[in-house]
Parts: sequence; C-alpha cells; structure tokens
Amino acid sequence: MHGPALSGWLLMVLCGFTGAYCLLRTREGPERERRAARAEAVMGFGMAAMAVPAALLRPPEWTWAVYALVFAGASLRALVQASRGGGHHWHHLIGSLAMVYMAVAMAPGAAHPGAHLSHGAEAGGVPALTGVLLAYYAVYVLRSAGRLIPAPAPVGVAAGGGAPGGPGRTAWGSRPELALACRLTMGMAMFAMLLTL
Repeated sequence: MHGPALSGWLLMVLCGFTGAYCLLRTREGPERERRAARAEAVMGFGMAAMAVPAALLRPPEWTWAVYALVFAGASLRALVQASRGGGHHWHHLIGSLAMVYMAVAMAPGAAHPGAHLSHGAEAGGVPALTGVLLAYYAVYVLRSAGRLIPAPAPVGVAAGGGAPGGPGRTAWGSRPELALACRLTMGMAMFAMLLTL
C-alpha cells in the first residue's frame, strides 16, 4: 500500500484481527450469516495483506494480479448471492470490486505520471472512481456507526437483555453489534486505503 508505514502497520493489524474475528463467526449462526462472515473474513485478510508496509515486505509484482483474481472471484460470488435477494451481498460486491480496483491501481506500472504520494510513491487509479468509492464508504461508515449507538432499554427491561449467562445472553460469536463493528472497521479501513490512491 502506498503511504506512510505507520498507517500501513495499523491497517494491517486492524484488518487482520477483523478477518480473524469474522473467521470465528463462521462457526455459529444460520448459514446466511456464516456465508456473510466468510466473505468478510476474505475481505479482512485481503485488506491486511494489501496494507503490509513496503518496508516490511515488498511483494513480487505478480502479487497484485493474484489479489485482483481472488477479489474478481469474490465479486462474482457476491453478485450471484446478491441476485438471489441478499441485501448485504450488494455491499460485498462493491467491496470486492473496490479491492480489484485497488489491486490494479497499486500494481507496478499502473501509476499516473505526476501523481505522487508521500515518500515518493506514485498514485494510481481513476480520480472520479476513487471519489465515488470514497463517498460510498463515507456514507456506509456513518450509517454503520449510527446503528452502533445503543437505543434506550424499554421500561422494566434490563439493559443487558438478561442476567449474565442467563437465557437472554447471546454467544459472543453471534452478537449482531460485534458483526456490525467488524463491518464498520472494514469500511473505515477501505476508506483509508482508498485515500492513498
């Protein structure tokens, strides 16, 4: 990833942990949720790999083609799932296509002459498309963050939904707010990665 090494380290760690949590989510819940968690794990690990600072590891030139192929496959899968009526799969489709776009834009030789980032790295990509994706992820992050704000508990209901370990307690891997926090994290990471193009 182009840009300062510190942001690359932070994105790598954040996306790696998010991918690992999404991978754990694939063990619980209905099949639809497990399928979404698998797609999010692939996205998290792919973003972590793309964010590895060049100071740590300079990937071979063919790596970007592998990223593009993997996420082109993920895009096709998301398109099939979205066409079957999966609402969140449209977001997976946009995310996978954005990853293909970033892989192509970050590939050696894809930079536009004269478009330099910090540390002398050249930027690639189409500014208008990058702007549209940035706007999409900005709106997505703001909407997701708004959903994480807790609603006040109804009168007479405990805030936690029940006693710890009681019947109202949800397993940590299937808690909807944690899944939403993972999606929010990946949306912010995608926004940050797009800023470096």
